Amino acid sequence: MAETPVQVVILAAGQGKRMHSNLPKVLHPVAGKPLVQHVIDTARTLAPAKLVVVYGHGGEVVRSTVAAPDVSWARQEPQLGTGHAVAQALPALAGAGQTLVLYGDVPLTLASTLKRLLQAGRDGLSVLTMELSDPTGYGRIVRDGAGNVRRIVEEKDATPVEKAIREVNTGIMAIPSARLGDWLGRLSNTNAQGEYYLTDIVALAVAEGIPVRTAHPDNQWEVLGVNSKVQLAELERVQQRNLADAMLVAGVRLADPDRIDVRGDLTHGRDVFIDVGCVFEGRVELGDAVEVGPYCVLKNVKIGAGAQIAAFCHFDDATIGPDAVVGPFARLRPGAELGPEVHIGNFVEVKKSRLAARSKANHLAYIGDAEVGERVNVGAGTIVCNYDGANKYKTIIEDDVFIGSDTQLVAPVTVGRGATLGAGTTLTRDAPPDALTISRARQTTVPGWVRPKKAQK
Repeated sequence: MAETPVQVVILAAGQGKRMHSNLPKVLHPVAGKPLVQHVIDTARTLAPAKLVVVYGHGGEVVRSTVAAPDVSWARQEPQLGTGHAVAQALPALAGAGQTLVLYGDVPLTLASTLKRLLQAGRDGLSVLTMELSDPTGYGRIVRDGAGNVRRIVEEKDATPVEKAIREVNTGIMAIPSARLGDWLGRLSNTNAQGEYYLTDIVALAVAEGIPVRTAHPDNQWEVLGVNSKVQLAELERVQQRNLADAMLVAGVRLADPDRIDVRGDLTHGRDVFIDVGCVFEGRVELGDAVEVGPYCVLKNVKIGAGAQIAAFCHFDDATIGPDAVVGPFARLRPGAELGPEVHIGNFVEVKKSRLAARSKANHLAYIGDAEVGERVNVGAGTIVCNYDGANKYKTIIEDDVFIGSDTQLVAPVTVGRGATLGAGTTLTRDAPPDALTISRARQTTVPGWVRPKKAQK
């Protein structure tokens, strides 16, 4: 049997008053991605014929943040309930197949669960439900004596007997598209909240003899929504643990799976080790046998096989070659490229510079806008003076150069192959290859000089 066409409506118009934030609720992040973007990405895995986001509060900010060619938009103003919200999407929807209704503040529903829901409703209507020991706040699933779903009742409209029901509505439904418009047009707002409930279409389907079935998520966290910063933090930890478990299954060794934060796309090879407190943002790639020490922050970084990253490093838009050794307390800024077996030590900063194989800057150095050759040794306290207050200039350091401690290279300048710069040199002109270049003031001892003393009060 051919698959039934699916179209998806994502309800994302809520204000989120309890978030106490100027940011629209659906744009608050979980694992570095807006809540509604999680829902959109999951919906895309279903290959929907149409994907419509119903927005309201936040308006153009929501649209501009998650805009994409495959996303259509429908505005709900004012907000008169979930049924009213779906009705705003009707002009963008076709009348065939199934319409799946999702929520922009329920970010972690698995695609496998949604596929199961769609399968359950392939010849009717289906509702995603779950059993809760404490169903307070949820709409209840009312069944008849034979176990058939008859209707959904919201808590504010439920009788004491109905409130005792533990099977609850998650809000996620798969609805026959051909009947959706008619059912939405027949909804009433005669209820405790004065709203048009999408859930009322269940009773309409039953009245027409259309089958109403249910499906259930594998995990309760799949259907948890966000209405406050407390709930946002709870879902953040759920998702981080999910990501950590996936890495463990794939062979990554984590010092503590409860102390890692992935806020983007992290890929890895075999035998990778990640210590506690690390944060990964954007796109991060870790090669085989990479080790990342504690409390590192990596954003848009590619690290080659066998590299070792010590504690408290901060990398942003950088590339690290195989078998490199970096840190602790090293900073790689955008455009930093380290070749194989490069050593970058404590309190060394590299920006928009390439260091070729086996070069070293082990202590207290700044390398900016530079091309550094192979087997170069950069002494402690060395800085590249790449900025004159208005413009940036480039420094070239050729292969096998030795730079003594406390040296300043005033760009633009070139240090020739095999050159040695004496400690304390301020280099303002090119240094010739295979020679010692020194620039120092004459050392003088001042006779009779007395160190100042603190004045007596």
